[in-house]
Amino acid sequence: MSLDFTLAIPTYNGANCLPKLLDKLRQQTGVEQISWEIIVVDNNSSDNTAQVVQEYQANWLPGVPVKYIFEPEQGAAFARLRAVKEAQGELIGFLDDDNLPNPDWIAQAYLFAQEHPQAGAFSGQIHGEFEVEPPENFQRIQAFLAIREHGSTPYQFEPQNLRLPPAASLVVRKQAWCESVPSRPTLTGKLPGVMIQGDDYEPLLYMYKAGWEIWYHPALHTYHQIPRWRLERDYLLSISRGCGLATCQLRMVNAQPWQKPLIVLRNFLGSLRRVVLQLIKYRGQLNNNLIAACEMEFFLGSLMSSFLVLKRRRLI
Repeated sequence: MSLDFTLAIPTYNGANCLPKLLDKLRQQTGVEQISWEIIVVDNNSSDNTAQVVQEYQANWLPGVPVKYIFEPEQGAAFARLRAVKEAQGELIGFLDDDNLPNPDWIAQAYLFAQEHPQAGAFSGQIHGEFEVEPPENFQRIQAFLAIREHGSTPYQFEPQNLRLPPAASLVVRKQAWCESVPSRPTLTGKLPGVMIQGDDYEPLLYMYKAGWEIWYHPALHTYHQIPRWRLERDYLLSISRGCGLATCQLRMVNAQPWQKPLIVLRNFLGSLRRVVLQLIKYRGQLNNNLIAACEMEFFLGSLMSSFLVLKRRRLI
């Protein structure tokens, strides 16, 4: 049976987060004429995620199925692939388990998709809700924590420049995904001991290559819950470098074979330039200026990403 909309929640050890999100979904408005479902994709959790979902299944909205799917292959990319495979909706809205939507999130997403039939994917504003006050000038690096606030005017993203929305609050057209995205991702997302990011950009690049548009929809609001530990120095430095480490690989997704050596060289030289300029600008300050240090980690990660691509292709 085909539905209008699937709300997909990839989660890993999300037992503490899921109740807040599911309660928000119970309160969705303007969905009376929309057929929809919820899929919780448990990505190999070791907590009681399954029990939490079962409790909600027993007392949920009539006519709105809540499905529990266990995906043993670790990585957010695999959880999203499984969600697409299981989804009955023509549209699939992804919400991370710590991302809380406005009451009209599904209704706004559905309406925008009808008005923009060439939109293979779109996202909206992701606001941060912080347990503690973020550091000064945090807005310069807030994108590394999937916080995006781009104003009140809709526009198309620029995939060719890696200007894309995160998967934390993303709506995709199932047709666009199934026609464009390979069954195995190159980038898997955060794994134990591995912080390479970019797994949420990779499917969008394939959709763009196939001719689909990627849009920003400002009326689509979610709120990313940021606990204290995500603002600690070690975590911010680690995730900043992880975002950089994906840069060169992402630029390869839609490249022609003859372009790839040039992309590696250009990525290396551009990243090296940014590293040098950052050292000059913040000479002696990187130990005390957390934001500048995170930017430096991103530039260093981007520099290293060129070597990762060469290594993967057995060129070094």
